[in-house]
Amino acid sequence: MDYRNIFKGKKITVMGLGLLGGALNDTIFLAECGTDLTVTDLKSSTELKPSLEKLGAYSNIKYTLDGHKIEDFQSADMILQPGNVPIDSIYLAEARKNNIPIFVSESLFVKYVNPEATLVGVTGTRGKSTVTQLIYEIIKASGRKVFLGGNVKNVSTLSLLDKVDAGDLVVMELDSWALHGMGDIKKSPYLAVFTTFFPDHLNYYKNDMDLYLEDKANIFKYQTEKNFIVLGSQCAELIKNKYKDIKSKIIITNSSDVPKDFKLQVLGEHNKYNVACAIHATRALDVSEETIKEVVENFKGVPGRLELIKEINGVRIYNDTTSTTPEATVAGLKALGENKNIVLIAGGAEKGLDMSGFVEAVEKNCKSVVLLSGSGTDKLVSDFLERSGKIKIAPVCQSLQEAVQKAFSLANAGDVVLLSPAFASFGMFKNEFDRGDQFNKLVSGL
Repeated sequence: MDYRNIFKGKKITVMGLGLLGGALNDTIFLAECGTDLTVTDLKSSTELKPSLEKLGAYSNIKYTLDGHKIEDFQSADMILQPGNVPIDSIYLAEARKNNIPIFVSESLFVKYVNPEATLVGVTGTRGKSTVTQLIYEIIKASGRKVFLGGNVKNVSTLSLLDKVDAGDLVVMELDSWALHGMGDIKKSPYLAVFTTFFPDHLNYYKNDMDLYLEDKANIFKYQTEKNFIVLGSQCAELIKNKYKDIKSKIIITNSSDVPKDFKLQVLGEHNKYNVACAIHATRALDVSEETIKEVVENFKGVPGRLELIKEINGVRIYNDTTSTTPEATVAGLKALGENKNIVLIAGGAEKGLDMSGFVEAVEKNCKSVVLLSGSGTDKLVSDFLERSGKIKIAPVCQSLQEAVQKAFSLANAGDVVLLSPAFASFGMFKNEFDRGDQFNKLVSGL
């Protein structure tokens, strides 16, 4: 199928260009298809300069920046939105009022992808990036043609339409927003993996965990008896009790399912759990045990997830920037903690999550904490850490550079400096990847 003909001449509003690369590459793909594009974003042209420079060659794009205009959502043939547009957006409501279909990149891809391709979807509050990458690496090593898509930095899932043929596999990391889009088109992947379910994005879902789970559940809701779902044990009972009519074959897994002769390089019980999810998923795809074992044993993890950046004078420095929830940071502290040897860099923007378990893990594993400024940090200091009196807290830092220098000054040989924020990155950084990139650059200069 010539996918360009699907979009040629269509009026499409792209809501949110951003700087992560996914929407940018979606826009390039659509522009090259001959689409009549309107790109709209809350950010200014100055803020979006890196993305806009890459679109300069296309004459079929007009821009509405520094805010959205209602008319861009009244006469388009479709809307392509990023995931995190507010539920009560007046612009999406206007599109619905005018019967204009709304897609995210993943749902538009799934709507038109070759029906004889095999889709693998991975979701979960924690672990989905690691599991997605490991499944992809295992399938790739098996010799089958496989693509990586979904919520992956600099990847345009939509542009894979030109590349995926019958018999190919596509492994996609699917966050709750992508899965909301999958619900709109009423499709689920052939093989679904649901790793964990914890409170997250409560500011977006207005403290409604059921609404959050409903979006996540689209990963299996439209599966058939011929399909598979791998459920991590942390969330398996919740899902089975709430959704009693799951049609697909259910595989429940836990960290204990990793064969004892597998020698893992990734750290922590949570990563062993992630590996177990990937093992069961690739077994369901008939990958040989020999291939699975070889890839698992060589897998070093995903950038920004307990990633060892450098060792200086016996101090190991780790980047765990994608830990944006307390549970994620707790998992990292448990993996690295050894006789209260961690100097933790944490803090950021509030997401309305319970931090009590985080504070307990900090007290158990950290010798000191360096906090980055932010709305979540203010609440953390006032509600928990100042009261505990069991942990040394450095003055709140107004820059990451200040935080890195302070943390390293507090560490001795045998200690760990760990960036694991437990909060969102809004305010001080463009996103969590920007936070991690800045951290790596600062550490390289130590």
